Amino acid sequence: MQFRPCIDLHDGIVKQIVGSSLDESSPGSLQTNFAAEKPSSWFAELYRKDNLTGGHIIKLGGGNDDAALDALRAWPGGMQLGGGVNSENAKFWLDAGASHVIVTSYVFSKGQVDERRLKELVGKVGKKRLVLDLSCRKKDGQYFIVTDRWQKFTDVTITEENLAWFSSYCDEFLIHAADVEGKCQGIELDLVELLGRYSPISTTYAGGVRNIEDLQLINQYGAGQMDATIGSALDIFGGKSIRYEDAVAFNNSYKG
Repeated sequence: MQFRPCIDLHDGIVKQIVGSSLDESSPGSLQTNFAAEKPSSWFAELYRKDNLTGGHIIKLGGGNDDAALDALRAWPGGMQLGGGVNSENAKFWLDAGASHVIVTSYVFSKGQVDERRLKELVGKVGKKRLVLDLSCRKKDGQYFIVTDRWQKFTDVTITEENLAWFSSYCDEFLIHAADVEGKCQGIELDLVELLGRYSPISTTYAGGVRNIEDLQLINQYGAGQMDATIGSALDIFGGKSIRYEDAVAFNNSYKG
């Protein structure tokens, strides 16, 4: 198990946002937990110093390209890049220093997987450098993949069969539990257990982590197969319940 760091960018600033509030149709609903005074490169350099690999930079909307490039230059090959990635710009981001590109909305259309786009993307960047973001929200007892900053439900659920199918196209999964993202009120244990049981490839869980005990739960219920991201609870993002140094120590203990 690894602690995977993150850099979430909104309007060119490193922020921590309540995921379910990212609704473009209602700008006033946005709930921001933290907005950094330090640039994106400061966070990337910190992760590089502590040799934290496999973290992600997510561009939440426009106006974030320069900040994303600054972070990639600070930790070349050490972080993944997502947000607005498609078959036309994916190679640009890989050449700019991303280890992988992360894609979700681009490979869905009208609630269904657009297999043509998915195959085109794999053809351009290769399976080994693609991460599929299968972030989800719970409805009617099932976890449905959501797109467009987690606001649109697709018709595709997180199941053993679907995870196996998606895994044939990518190297890893990144999965935010969007309903609890940014709330620091605990993880979606049912989702962690589901992913731990059925995900056939490396999977990073994000959403609701509030303390080191939650990381231990992810390791336990994820059958030791899952990594985790911490956002708003982390002290470098203004949180009060997890010190960054403790998260690094947790990571190193499991790697050791």
